[in-house]
Amino acid sequence: MYKKIILSIIFFCIALSTVFSQEYFKRAPNYVDTATFMIWASPKFAVHMPFGKEGYLSSTFNYNYDVGLDITIKTKSNWTVELAFDYMFGSKIKLTPPELLGDMAFLWEYTSSGDTIRDPAVYNGAGNNSVALGYEGRYWVLGASVGKIIPVSRWENSGFWIKFSTGYFGHKIHFTDPNHYFPQIDQKYRFGYDQRSSAIALSQFFGYLFMQKRRVLSFYVGIETWQIFSKPDRGYIFAGNLKGSTDNLKRKFSGLVGIKIGWVLPFYEKKLVTTYYYY
Repeated sequence: MYKKIILSIIFFCIALSTVFSQEYFKRAPNYVDTATFMIWASPKFAVHMPFGKEGYLSSTFNYNYDVGLDITIKTKSNWTVELAFDYMFGSKIKLTPPELLGDMAFLWEYTSSGDTIRDPAVYNGAGNNSVALGYEGRYWVLGASVGKIIPVSRWENSGFWIKFSTGYFGHKIHFTDPNHYFPQIDQKYRFGYDQRSSAIALSQFFGYLFMQKRRVLSFYVGIETWQIFSKPDRGYIFAGNLKGSTDNLKRKFSGLVGIKIGWVLPFYEKKLVTTYYYY
């Protein structure tokens, strides 16, 4: 399954870069975009699929969405240095309610006669129950990267872009209980259920940067992978397979792979000035 996804993404990136390269030559056959020093910001969006059977992230979450912002410095020789922030959301939970919440998967309700009734909460496939308890995966990353743009034509600010990144990666289960039916996850008690974990993670990106003559129309698209060796960092987990103290839990590998696109918003570019002498 993952091989098919990766191959599809690679084919999509190659096809898209080919189309835009052809458009460059059609619109400006004599234009030469000489490599320059640049600074830009990039709002970005990505979709990731987890992999790795035993990791805390990959065994708990499904695919996620990613929004973020990069600040990039590109040298005249096409090396890039970035600071990046990513916020990932929308990941459905693989665990069943009893595995995730333990006894909290049942509601204690009081009838008018004062008797206590213990009824199972009815959950749907989206991870929400009929009483409005919701939960999903949330991740966040703060990191830095070094990369290289490899031009394939006279558009020297454009080309294949390879980046290697590292940063702090955190992930947890996010609960929503707007009607406060579950006092166990209000305030500090939810810390025992959210299975928050963290790690210093590694990432790689391979894609294509389209640097248009009108810079504000520039963007990039490519494949991104993450390697996360995370470990729960709460002191104690109240329920589920990880119930108990987290002190003896080991770091485990989880991976993410997906497609990322970003919009280039230029802040600064050092224009090259050419002087002509006539005799």
